[in-house]
Amino acid sequence: MERGGTVYILTNKYNKVLYTVIASDLKNRVFEHKEKLHLNSFTDRYNVNKLVYFKGFNNIEKVIAEEKRIKDDSRAEKIKLIESINPEWNDLYNQLLRLLRSSQ
Repeated sequence: MERGGTVYILTNKYNKVLYTVIASDLKNRVFEHKEKLHLNSFTDRYNVNKLVYFKGFNNIEKVIAEEKRIKDDSRAEKIKLIESINPEWNDLYNQLLRLLRSSQ
């Protein structure tokens, strides 16, 4: 059985901090960021809780490879990636929830 996951990018309300990471359960992980469930974490300290990009994969090795690729990119490349799917830098969390509800 293959396990997949999602690579995602969070930012703060001013879109200054870009935080790239992976999760096997994106909905719950972003919820944890939004609710600041991990006190004194990077995302808690810098108020990084706005989901601006995510992409899922069926294979964990692909998720990890994509995370490394994005992390190696320049800030300008990360911005281009975000704006390719989210030009307004909207918080995509509610869109994610709708997507998950419609797939059930």
